[in-house]
Amino acid sequence: MKLKKFIILIALISFTVIKAQDNCSSFYPMVEGATFTYKLYDKKDKVNGTSNYKVQEVTTNGSETIASLNINYQGSKKSETFEMDYNFTCTGEGIRIDFNSLMPNQMVEQYKDMDVEMDITGTDIELPNNLSVGQELKDADINIAMSISGMKMKVEAKTTNRKVVAQESVTTPAGTFDCMVITADILSKAMMAKVTISDKLWLAQGIGIVKQETYNKKGKLESRMELTSFSK
Repeated sequence: MKLKKFIILIALISFTVIKAQDNCSSFYPMVEGATFTYKLYDKKDKVNGTSNYKVQEVTTNGSETIASLNINYQGSKKSETFEMDYNFTCTGEGIRIDFNSLMPNQMVEQYKDMDVEMDITGTDIELPNNLSVGQELKDADINIAMSISGMKMKVEAKTTNRKVVAQESVTTPAGTFDCMVITADILSKAMMAKVTISDKLWLAQGIGIVKQETYNKKGKLESRMELTSFSK
């Protein structure tokens, strides 16, 4: 897995694992053994990859609940296939990701003899439990500074114009779900690249993401992702 894709992946995960106020598990079940499978499609509606998520372990430490997740991503190319484990903590205030655990297994092996440092700052993306159409949500941002044996890289991503635009029923291979629909604009800077996209997200309580679409700055569909199976 290429380093650039890994850094961008961290930014995407930080905006996907949403911080739900008051009851952090409203949209994301923290149930040991829960599994989720997503298909990813490109702008030509061709399958571009499959992501398998599994909640491996859930533990409680005082007022906090910690979930360990495994992600197995199989891309259309062998070089784009990877596996990684990461942890997030559920508190009364929301979900907190352990970014130190966000290292694909292949990269751990690849960079094990190198001096790797990572600093992640920003504002978590939040999601109130009670959503209504027309509701505006807070902006979020993430800044990643990474150094590998003295070679420095930086990624910035900012999510703005977040709004609940609809409540609708969505059908995927995993079933039919009552979802809240949230749109947002995302501006990212990585290496020398600067990309602006629009994001449309369908969220179901107790499940999380059911469907997601991204559009380029001209409003054309670039990619989509949908839930194909789940169990908990």
